[in-house]
Amino acid sequence: MRANFRQCAKAIVVLMAVIMSGAAQAERKLLDQVVAVVNESVILQSELDARINTIIGRLQSQGTNLPPRSVLEERVLDQLITESIQLQMADRAGMRISDNELNETIANIASRNNMTLAQFENQLAAEGVSYAEAREQIRNEMLTGRVQQRQVGQRVRVTEREVDNYLQATEGQGRTNAEYELAHILIQVDNPNDNEEAELARARIEDLRQQIVDGRDFRSVAVAESDASNALDGGNMGWRSEGQLPSLVADVVPELAVGEVSPVLENSSGFHLVTVLDKRGGEASQVIEQNKVRHILVRPTEAVSDAGAETKIRALYKRLKEGASFAALAKGESDDPVSGSDGGNLGWVSPGQMVPEFEDAMMNASVGELVGPFRSQFGWHILQVQDRRQQDISAEVERGEARQAIFRRKFDIELQNWLREIRDEAFVEFKTEDASTS
Repeated sequence: MRANFRQCAKAIVVLMAVIMSGAAQAERKLLDQVVAVVNESVILQSELDARINTIIGRLQSQGTNLPPRSVLEERVLDQLITESIQLQMADRAGMRISDNELNETIANIASRNNMTLAQFENQLAAEGVSYAEAREQIRNEMLTGRVQQRQVGQRVRVTEREVDNYLQATEGQGRTNAEYELAHILIQVDNPNDNEEAELARARIEDLRQQIVDGRDFRSVAVAESDASNALDGGNMGWRSEGQLPSLVADVVPELAVGEVSPVLENSSGFHLVTVLDKRGGEASQVIEQNKVRHILVRPTEAVSDAGAETKIRALYKRLKEGASFAALAKGESDDPVSGSDGGNLGWVSPGQMVPEFEDAMMNASVGELVGPFRSQFGWHILQVQDRRQQDISAEVERGEARQAIFRRKFDIELQNWLREIRDEAFVEFKTEDASTS
């Protein structure tokens, strides 16, 4: 009898354990159910909820009104799908972001926002985002950025003739160094030849523009309505110098007051609105201090240890102090083949061109002084500043900005096309009651 009772009790315990285990698994499945399959990867409900909470926290901290939850879920899921496709491309290409590189990027983000790392973590916490979640999201953004640069950048070419034409054109003349922080709304037209689709899109953006004029927040409209890839950032395009403004808005933005919304603008992608969130700068000339410098480099190798390289560079320094020819020693002993063949000459060097150790030594040197030996990532150096001058590089900067502006304009257009292409080519299955596959 007791044996039977014990067996029954044991069976009940086992049954209860199975029931509890099933309930726990059901709860886990509810929390982490698959909401979409994207090629070889999946998107979980927990990922979708976490991203939505991050975006809600950021938008609330900006004072941006939120769209309905259903709209936000749809837009965030689409963002996660596009991101997943790109991260899979990065993985196949072997792209990685090291912890050191990630830490440096996070430190730069904090610095640009005038925060310490501790303050940055506190700001994230106030937005409901853990530091670990933020690190992972920043890592993913860095990876998708690299994929875009590789895949889209190779489609974009800028010729010298295009730069010349740009500088000769009205939009390339009389510019200042003014910078604008922009926000953007796009109502996309998939088939520009479809007049009905185009007219519906035009009517929609005209209505949105009127809502903004009547007081609706531009960024809130971007989050809820824009088809651009930066919609969930409130349409924020970041800071653009006047020379780097997209061609569509180049003539419009300088005339806008901060907070003013542009007229409806049209191109092959659809219809656009832009606003200036902030403006800074405006000085025209750029005068910098340049150094005419030469150097000798001794690089450690498999055959020469770092200590051996240091011994050699100190011997060369002693010979220079004793009167040996700098040019002759550079030609015969320097491990920098380009400058070494020219007596160590690096020409006129502008701030920011050299690695920090080299630049610090150069900037602190007197003209004619031998400086060294000192170590950089490339090896052991001796340098000599031969001359120093103040140089107006406005023309060089203007040409460089023109090239960047043309590249950026082409890149922005190609990026939208490429994102649409990879989305159309991907296998996406939505795990909802009305699941669909594309």
